[in-house]
Amino acid sequence: MSDILLSDNAAIAELAQRLSLAPHIALDTEFLRERTYRPQLCLLQVAIPGEAALVDPIAAPSLAALGTVLTNAAIPKILHAARQDLEVLWPVFGSIDPVFDTQVAAALTGMPAQIGYSELVRRLLGIELNKAETRTDWSRRPLTPAQLRYAVDDVRHLAALRDLLVKRLRALGRLDWLDEELRDLANPARLFVDPETAVDRLRWIGELDPDRARLAQRLAAWRERRAAERDRPRSWILDDSGLRAMVLRPPRSANDLAAMVTATELPAGFVEHSGPEMLRIVDEAQLPARLPPPAPRARPDPENLARVKRLGAVLQQKAADLEITPEILGTRRELESLARGNQEVDMLRGWRRAVLGEALLAAV
Repeated sequence: MSDILLSDNAAIAELAQRLSLAPHIALDTEFLRERTYRPQLCLLQVAIPGEAALVDPIAAPSLAALGTVLTNAAIPKILHAARQDLEVLWPVFGSIDPVFDTQVAAALTGMPAQIGYSELVRRLLGIELNKAETRTDWSRRPLTPAQLRYAVDDVRHLAALRDLLVKRLRALGRLDWLDEELRDLANPARLFVDPETAVDRLRWIGELDPDRARLAQRLAAWRERRAAERDRPRSWILDDSGLRAMVLRPPRSANDLAAMVTATELPAGFVEHSGPEMLRIVDEAQLPARLPPPAPRARPDPENLARVKRLGAVLQQKAADLEITPEILGTRRELESLARGNQEVDMLRGWRRAVLGEALLAAV
């Protein structure tokens, strides 16, 4: 197996030709996102039977030659914890599909839901991988031989993992579960945040009255769009605590905003750069002249807590019966939503409904 770092168009085109003839492509990326909204692709790793290669997107004039083969739906792609990689690759190549995610497959066999690649390799293949480069800044050049070996290892074993996991899932009768889990993996709607629904990421949105909730939705959408436009982390635009402060005590004037800066609820310079937009958003939210005081955190409803507890017990027992991690079946947030009467939850769809749904509905 040859380990190659490619950066010129001719070599990349030759690699693409070899990939196009392969039965599958193992795929991984290294990226950087600490200072940007969009993750920045720093290294692309691929492996096919008999060959592993590294492509340098920073030095390469173009990656266009790889686009046709990586987006070819006739060639399966094997990744581990694929979502972030697909998010990184979408702006470069578009939709990469179909995808076999070894982390998803491993979870359905009973392994931890977020099992890492090196741990999965250790458990299934008995190989200890070097983790020394886990926190490497992959945007720096030149890459060292140790970094290159680490990067190749990230794709070297993916095909073997897939084969073992398929064998286990077939024995368990869960290949249809896996098909369902992977079916929508590359859907861009699942990879990216819609500004209009960015408010759903705020854990405290359920505590707000309707007027404040409307303002929170508008502010969260503005923040998401601004972060994308400037390609900066959303917290650099406005962190959650500052957004919450404006929602709880909506500023009506520049003086109100300045007072929030003085109280360190908003960052210095925020009023100068974004103050007029904030006041416009507050005005467009059409808030009443006098808002009620922010509601205190409501005391938990004992009956609702009892329902959540019953539902949780059902989920825990079913997970134990199936010998899988409970979070694969459902989350605490879903249980709470179901306890409030909302049946539009993932636990009541597809294979989860078949193995869990009736027992949950009986316990509501």
